[in-house]
Amino acid sequence: MIKSMTGFGKATGQIGNKLITIEIKSLNSKTADISFRISSAFRNYELELRNEISKLLERGKIDLSIFIESTQEETPVEINLELAKAYQQKLATLSEVLKEPQKNYFDQILKMPDVIKNEKKEADQNEWKEIKTHILSAINALDAFRKEEGQSIKADFETRLNNIENSLNKISSMDELRVQTIKERIKKNISDVIGKEKIDQNRFEQELIYYIEKLDINEEKVRLKTHLDYFKSTMKEASSGRKLNFITQEIGREINTIGSKANDAEIQKLVVMMKDELEKLKEQSNNVL
Repeated sequence: MIKSMTGFGKATGQIGNKLITIEIKSLNSKTADISFRISSAFRNYELELRNEISKLLERGKIDLSIFIESTQEETPVEINLELAKAYQQKLATLSEVLKEPQKNYFDQILKMPDVIKNEKKEADQNEWKEIKTHILSAINALDAFRKEEGQSIKADFETRLNNIENSLNKISSMDELRVQTIKERIKKNISDVIGKEKIDQNRFEQELIYYIEKLDINEEKVRLKTHLDYFKSTMKEASSGRKLNFITQEIGREINTIGSKANDAEIQKLVVMMKDELEKLKEQSNNVL
């Protein structure tokens, strides 16, 4: 089955007083290039998540974002009131002992060690399990998106392959006439130069056979048809992107050889059309998983 490497998936859920939103998107890449946009509280799960995504999505430039929004007011900063009072009492006592006027020590107290704490809470194991469930839902949504895109790519592949095959069939029907035309043209040119009566027919036939063999494209036509059929059968395989890309290179090699050997204006036009279709085929194959 053809799958695109491009896709997007999203999942949302509620965990306690937190609203969780997971977004994951994928673009073309030769390997699994995975990046995260997640809270530092989940960094210790990053390797586990990376392995899971690589297994499920295989390839692509993949970006995963986890957004967590609290549905109730939270105080991210904690103040140690008892410690602050203790500092205030100690400073007041110090003023009396040193016989210094008492001041407002509020700013100094806030700067004292451990009065203000901004604690980073580690993710709870159970909380992570629920978040991971939503991540898998987003990955499944992305995979469904890839399959849908893959159907469009498959349809485009079939159109390009049929166009190339139709051009190949036209070349095959023109090929026999091409060879005969070349023979007659060569014979006429020689006759015009040295005269028809001076042509050694045996020698002429030998040289003509040697020349025509160099222009023969039968093997290239057969190989091109084989590569087109191979491309079609490979489309049914899973994760066939790289393989399809290699096959397009072989298709291009045969088309180029036909063009260089053809020595015929009409066949050259068909070769140009096949090259145009092949380029579109290559562009699409680069997007296949």
